[in-house]
Amino acid sequence: MIGPAREGQAPRSGSVAWITGGGSGIGLAAAQALAGAGYTVVISGRRVALLESVLPEIQASGGKVFALALDVADLDAVRTAAATVIRQHGSVDVLVNSAGINTAKRSWAEISPTEFARVVQINLTGAMATCQEVLPAMRAQKGGLIINVASWAGRYDSTFTGPAYNASKHGLVALSATLNIDEGKHGIRSCALCPGEVATPILRSRPVPPSDAEMARMLQPEDLGRVIKFLAELPSHVCINELLISPTWNRAYLGLAELAKPAPG
Repeated sequence: MIGPAREGQAPRSGSVAWITGGGSGIGLAAAQALAGAGYTVVISGRRVALLESVLPEIQASGGKVFALALDVADLDAVRTAAATVIRQHGSVDVLVNSAGINTAKRSWAEISPTEFARVVQINLTGAMATCQEVLPAMRAQKGGLIINVASWAGRYDSTFTGPAYNASKHGLVALSATLNIDEGKHGIRSCALCPGEVATPILRSRPVPPSDAEMARMLQPEDLGRVIKFLAELPSHVCINELLISPTWNRAYLGLAELAKPAPG
C-alpha cells in the first residue's frame, strides 16, 4: 500500500498528492508544502497559464510537480482528470480540494439563483465529484487522505461571505464527515479544514475588499500549507475529522462584538 507518511518522515516512494485550485492561495501553498515533503504533486485549476507559471515556484520546493487543467464544475472533466492522474502516477494518496469561488453580489438582496448555483457547483459539487472519482483507487490501496478546504463560514455563519458561500461550505463540512462514516473502514480519512480569513486573492472579490494592513493580520497561505503538510504526515491510523483555525486577530469575533453592543438610547 502506498500512503501518507508517518509524522516527521518523508512520504513513501511514489506518494501522489492531487490538489484542485492549485494555482494560487491555499492550493498553491499546499502544493509547495507537499512537494517539499517529497510528494509527487499534481495541481489543477481552470487557468492553464496560471498553473504553468507557478510550476517553477513549486518545483523549487522539491519533489515532482505536474499541471493538469480542470474546471471542477465540469463533471465529465473531473472524471477524465482523475483517471489521468491515476493512470500517469499510479495512485492518489492525498486529495486536497481547494478549488473555490465566491461572488461579489453575495447578500440576499443581491444574489441570483444562477450565481448561488455556480458557487455551490464549484465549492461543493465539484469537491464531491473529485472525491467520488478517487475513492475506488483509495479503496483498492486500502488507504488515502482527503482534505476538503472548507471555511470558518462552514462552521459559523458570517455576513462577510454570504448565503451561497456559507451554504456550500457548511455542506462541505458535512460531506467530509460522511466520507469518514462510509470510508473509514477502508482506511480512508477525511479532514474538513475550516480556516478563518486567509489573505488570498478571493478576498478581493468582496463588496468591501480588506486593506493590505488587514490582510497582513490574517492567516497567510503558507500557514495553511504547513497545516496540510501536518495532516498528510500523521500516521494512517489517525484521523483529524475537522480542523478549525483562525487568525489571532479574528474579524469574525470583532463583528460579533459589534453586534452585541446595546442599541443607542
